[in-house]
Amino acid sequence: MLTYDSTGFTLDGRPLRILSGAVHYFRTRPEQWPQRLAALRAMGLNTVETYVPWNLHEPAEGRFERLAELGDFLDEAARQGLWAIVRPGPYICAEWDNGGLPAWLTARVGHRARTSDPQYLTAVDAFFDALLPGVVARQLDRGGNVLLVQVENEYGSFGSDQAYLRHLADGLRRRGVSVPLFTSDGPLGHMLAAGTVPGVLATVNFGSDPEAGFAELRRHRPGDPLFCMEFWNGWFDHWDKPHHTRDAADAADTLRRILAAGGSVNLYMAHGGTNFGTTAGANHEDAPHNSTEWTRSPYQPVTTSYDYDAPLDERGAPTEKYRLFQAVLAEFAADHPEQARFLDGRTPAFPELPPVLAAGRVPLTEFAAPPFGPAVGSPVPPTLEELGLEQGLVRYTFRIPDGSPELPLTVEGLRDRAGLRLDGKRVAELYRGVDGPELPATGGAVVELLVESLGRVNYGPQVGETKGLDGLRHERQYLHGCTAEPLALEPLPAAEFGPGEPASEVLARGTLNLAATGDAFLTVPGGQHGYLWVNGFLLGRYDAGGPQVTLFCPQPLLREGANELVVLELGDAAPAAVELRAAPELG
Repeated sequence: MLTYDSTGFTLDGRPLRILSGAVHYFRTRPEQWPQRLAALRAMGLNTVETYVPWNLHEPAEGRFERLAELGDFLDEAARQGLWAIVRPGPYICAEWDNGGLPAWLTARVGHRARTSDPQYLTAVDAFFDALLPGVVARQLDRGGNVLLVQVENEYGSFGSDQAYLRHLADGLRRRGVSVPLFTSDGPLGHMLAAGTVPGVLATVNFGSDPEAGFAELRRHRPGDPLFCMEFWNGWFDHWDKPHHTRDAADAADTLRRILAAGGSVNLYMAHGGTNFGTTAGANHEDAPHNSTEWTRSPYQPVTTSYDYDAPLDERGAPTEKYRLFQAVLAEFAADHPEQARFLDGRTPAFPELPPVLAAGRVPLTEFAAPPFGPAVGSPVPPTLEELGLEQGLVRYTFRIPDGSPELPLTVEGLRDRAGLRLDGKRVAELYRGVDGPELPATGGAVVELLVESLGRVNYGPQVGETKGLDGLRHERQYLHGCTAEPLALEPLPAAEFGPGEPASEVLARGTLNLAATGDAFLTVPGGQHGYLWVNGFLLGRYDAGGPQVTLFCPQPLLREGANELVVLELGDAAPAAVELRAAPELG
């Protein structure tokens, strides 16, 4: 049984310092879990922490998928000798699309999400009913390895609905969660005041100044142990922004100070992994809106890579930060052996990684038109959610009334990027929150907007946003009556490939022949913005604005012999090949 007081944790009456690292099962392939978890153990950590993304497991109302993956991950952690912390949300942030909330739900409830609104809570309860049996069965008192379960996530950064938090905590208990519950918030007074629950362990999140963070936690919760639930030892990246790194020695010094204060810790991240497919979220900040540069948009989509400058890099290899953290953890294990316990007594060793494929080039030799879905007529543009799309593309088509004079077009409420065509000719690329060029058009012209979602905001007041566009005006007059043709990107759209020439907004295919498999780093030279699939699996987005250049392709996605590579370029470019690079290029 795990208990705690102001001095720390005890497990079955013996002291336990929780030394945890975040590894998200959904940002790695299941075949990689043993290596990633063994590497945590070898670093000196005794626990793994993971979020649970609701929208991954309930992509449509009442349709639950891939629930067994969480249990399989927890079981593998137990095999590797690690305890586990589970953070089931329902909101997780995590730089994940919509903060993990399902778009079908937030499109319905809007700003009533993350409150005690009955419609929202009904959906939460149904999700917990489906998810929690697998967690409950793996708790400590059932012979499993689950130490702690979280209530919501950083709620004090968002709201103040105490009835909502109590509903969640009581619901976890009713469904059989018997291990300690906890909340996690920023180390600020108003966040801890609103985000904590009486009788539930409080923890704090920070990247530096542990003395101040722990002092604020002590002020609010003098009877709770010191616990940094998210020690931000690196950071994530946005497209068109610099790549984030943190000095390894500085991060190791902060870790040492956390441990010297007697605190438990969870490294966020220990291994970041990858935002495969269209799962990356976004941020939204105030910024100048009168720029033609996407870099000045207040909307900031997160990159495909979630390397995070973590101790284990995107492919699971140890970094200098890993080695320094390992030394700090060993130092404290030597001084306090009773606080450096593991689930078992095995000697940890760093596991072997697969090889990295050599540099090479794969020509794109076959081409196909993207197979858009049936056209849906509507007086105003339907959102992606109304079209049943979680993510993807929609081609909206409008016609300017005959006899109208030449007047400028204005696109309203674009979320998030669009290629604009007039009478079939591509004339502009538009971005959310950025003023585009003035585009005059006359009566009878056909206007096409290929609108793309780049990830829903995952933090702050815009969580729960819808995707698509609000409308198209010809001067002040709205153009009513449009058709919308959706295109889902996962799985790879079925298309008829044949010979042709590289072009924008066309699927292009090539074949990578391999005598032996390994991890790979792929890039689309000359590509401006688009998507890359490997054997039908969507690796993610690429963008010439960087900072990320290569997309990580893990070994399990490749096979000996022929491997299909497919690119969808949405900019003005016409890529002719996919290249393999010998090392990652993240900026």
